[in-house]
Amino acid sequence: MWSENSLKSFQLTPLQQLGIKIAIRYGIHLKVIHTSSDVTEKLTLLLKQCAFYLQQQQRPEQRGGHAKIKFISNRYPGFDWFAATVFLIFNGNVEKSWHFLHKFSCLGSSGYLWPHRLHCSVHLPSAVMISGISPMFSSTGHNIELLLQIELPLVASAFKMSGYTAAQICMHWLKQCFWNYLDWLDICHYICISIVMGVDYQVYLCIAILRHLQKEIMEHMQTQDLIIFLKETAIHGFHVADNIKYMQSLEKRYRKIVLPDMMHVSTP
Repeated sequence: MWSENSLKSFQLTPLQQLGIKIAIRYGIHLKVIHTSSDVTEKLTLLLKQCAFYLQQQQRPEQRGGHAKIKFISNRYPGFDWFAATVFLIFNGNVEKSWHFLHKFSCLGSSGYLWPHRLHCSVHLPSAVMISGISPMFSSTGHNIELLLQIELPLVASAFKMSGYTAAQICMHWLKQCFWNYLDWLDICHYICISIVMGVDYQVYLCIAILRHLQKEIMEHMQTQDLIIFLKETAIHGFHVADNIKYMQSLEKRYRKIVLPDMMHVSTP
């Protein structure tokens, strides 16, 4: 797959290096990793392994940076929050983290929980890949909007009047694995239920959060600072375990629609 020299020569961007510092600081705060000097090196190694591995699954024409859309040219431009989350879950153990990520990448749900997974991937239809729109947005976002119209019409209207979509704010949360928004335990619960109970729970979780925030959403729509509130404020008082029954009720009603749509992302 790779040699030691190839990993050493694989350079992370300044943004990714900054992300590593944030992740290490957060892990130390949570006391899931120690302050030993090699933790940064371990996370750096894991991110390089992931990037190198996933780059091999990119379409050949995208690897050299020749794409018309800059976002889909060459490597994933953002920080890999999912890989960093897994690293902290495994208490900074590189081997266990990589073993999990490598196996997890074979599951369809990986394309939604791990945005880096399908960046410019050969597993996506050409039309989808060239558009630069990730499956997380085109499928998860679409289904969030669909369910929101039915379950929380007032919230849907509030977003419409604010000139922003619920899908956009949910993508903001999901792409960074809810870091800075949910407590660590709830972040872990989010990943667990999305893997064990089905990736459609990613949609149901977002609906549950918007339901939890309904009062605040209506208030901030009136004060015309809804988007600032949702982007800059933690989701206080929300816990995945407390909302599991509501999410299960959504599953009973909508799984036949949502899950097939998400699992057919690789179909042209």
